[in-house]
Amino acid sequence: MESVIPEGDQATYDDAHYAPGVIDGDRIFVSGVIGKDANGKVPDDPAEQFRQAWLGVEAVLKAAGAGLTDIVEMTTYHVDFHDHLKTFVEVKDNFIKEPYPAWTGIGIQSLARRKGLVEIRVTARKP
Repeated sequence: MESVIPEGDQATYDDAHYAPGVIDGDRIFVSGVIGKDANGKVPDDPAEQFRQAWLGVEAVLKAAGAGLTDIVEMTTYHVDFHDHLKTFVEVKDNFIKEPYPAWTGIGIQSLARRKGLVEIRVTARKP
């Protein structure tokens, strides 16, 4: 098993004791990513928050030598799931193209970061 730590995420690994991603054989496992900007602030705008989350997923995959097209499965955890699903799908479709990966969306009460609306977790193949 090899930890994947994108540039700027070493503090996550050191302080919270988990890897943003892990390579195990021919698979890449990306830990849940929430939408936060470069300063660590969670945007108030749901669409921007979702966009930032996908950019975070993309950064972990890139650090592992992969890309969004290598995603085979994703699980998304949503606060106010039904209120934001349409917006989430619109933003997701800017990042995820056919052939679409398997997807499970789960409504939850809250996330670890206040004001967080989504956490995205993916599994990808190693190219």
